[in-house]
Amino acid sequence: MKIANMLVAASLVAFISGCASKDKEVFNMPATYWYEQIAKEIKAQDLEKADGFYTSLASEHIESPLLPEAMMMLANAHMQDEEYVLANFYLDEYLKRYGSRENADHVRFMKIKANYESFPNPNRNQQLLMDTIAQTKEFLSKYPNSKFRPLAETILVRLELGEYFLNENIKNLYTRVDKPEAAKIYEDKITNSSLGKAQMIEPNMPWYRSWFEK
Repeated sequence: MKIANMLVAASLVAFISGCASKDKEVFNMPATYWYEQIAKEIKAQDLEKADGFYTSLASEHIESPLLPEAMMMLANAHMQDEEYVLANFYLDEYLKRYGSRENADHVRFMKIKANYESFPNPNRNQQLLMDTIAQTKEFLSKYPNSKFRPLAETILVRLELGEYFLNENIKNLYTRVDKPEAAKIYEDKITNSSLGKAQMIEPNMPWYRSWFEK
């Protein structure tokens, strides 16, 4: 019995020591430590851990000059991992805290690119498509001399082509289910589109993949 109690006591001591050691590691570390951990986990492709380390960096070192670079690292990493909602989160945070005349066009273009690249995935939706078209037009109007303008123009054309064929598909669907009034709304959109007279080859694959594939 004494041996059993001693073993339990030893286990508790080891557990508490381990927790204390863990707590010491997790809290109150220098900004460079958290930054290095973020970079390490991005390299290891464990973005969940990288996000956790970013939370520690942001909460413990709110004024650290490493924060903006960490945000952009994580935004790019999530884009590469096709996690576009999280990428947009970091880009929005960056714009709110560090956006300036010198970098705003770059960050806003990255947001457009993240939305654009999300369309071949299951979380695509019509509202996001329309919102991204509006954001891209606003970008081109606001930053006419941006070095990202040619890329934004290409994205806009592909988005508008996607919207055109989406409207055709919706119109045909409403026609098949005998909803002429709803079909007329989308027929008018097609008629009034600037792409209406363009010579286009309708994609064999679904619109959301064809026009957004690279």
